[in-house]
Amino acid sequence: MASSSRSDPPEESTFTKMDEKDPTLIGEHCQYAYCNQLDFLPFRCESCRGTFCLDHRSETGHRCPKAGEWAARRRKANLSTPSLGAGRSMAEVEKPCASPACKTIIGTSLSTAVHCPTCNRDYCLKHRLKEDHDCKNLIPIGARPSRFDSQTESARVAFGKLKAWGTAQKASVSRALPKPKPTSAAARLVATNNLKKTAKGDDKLPPEKRVYLHVEAEAATTKSKFPEGAFFYSKDWVIGRVLDAAAKSLQVQNVNNQGTEEKDKLRVFHVEGGRLLEFNEKVGSALVSGNRIVLLRGVGAPAPDLIDLTKG
Repeated sequence: MASSSRSDPPEESTFTKMDEKDPTLIGEHCQYAYCNQLDFLPFRCESCRGTFCLDHRSETGHRCPKAGEWAARRRKANLSTPSLGAGRSMAEVEKPCASPACKTIIGTSLSTAVHCPTCNRDYCLKHRLKEDHDCKNLIPIGARPSRFDSQTESARVAFGKLKAWGTAQKASVSRALPKPKPTSAAARLVATNNLKKTAKGDDKLPPEKRVYLHVEAEAATTKSKFPEGAFFYSKDWVIGRVLDAAAKSLQVQNVNNQGTEEKDKLRVFHVEGGRLLEFNEKVGSALVSGNRIVLLRGVGAPAPDLIDLTKG
């Protein structure tokens, strides 16, 4: 028959297989026997790792075969983690604040201890900052005294270099009496105007941002082709950038960026201020037009109490 000879359509084209997971389904079925409810926000049991609905989320609700296992694991983890003060007596944990004038007991639940890594001491919250417990004048616990003796000695050496520079300045002056430094405002204004006529710098720098300076290189900095000169720099520059520019202009060897020892590094000495300037200081806040700066080598880091260290 013609009907029998006609081929039937493939069976798989007449229905959709239901055993494949529908990607539009959201949630999980509760794995508790006799429930199998589809829950869009299922809960997972941390003991048996099963997935359950809201009604059977507890271990007793789904009759967990591993009831209490998660609690035991957590208790074991807490015991293996050392608590604050573990292995030490209460006398070692609770102690007074390291500040001499403070009587606060630290290391308790009401007053925590703050450790200062600089001086290696523990303080209360009131004296936790370095300025509050005079940290810069304290010798760290466990530090070698020779380290601080060397700082004092380096300050003395730096002061000696400054005195040597001043002596060399006096020796280089001829027998004629030197002109006194301008003391009045009018005299300083005339001197600054004369400095502006000869100072060199970046012509693109706006006049209102210029600071005009006398720059000099000490003889010990190595022989420079131009021992001194007049230059202007931006008031937004930091002293470190001024040092690099001045060393280049005076042809002085500058190895500050090579990570060498302090004895080989250049520093900037402010004559009017009588101190060494920090590399990160702004020109506009540390210098004014008409000032003189000197490039010194091997004088060490700036020390505010340099003069006091040389007394006695």
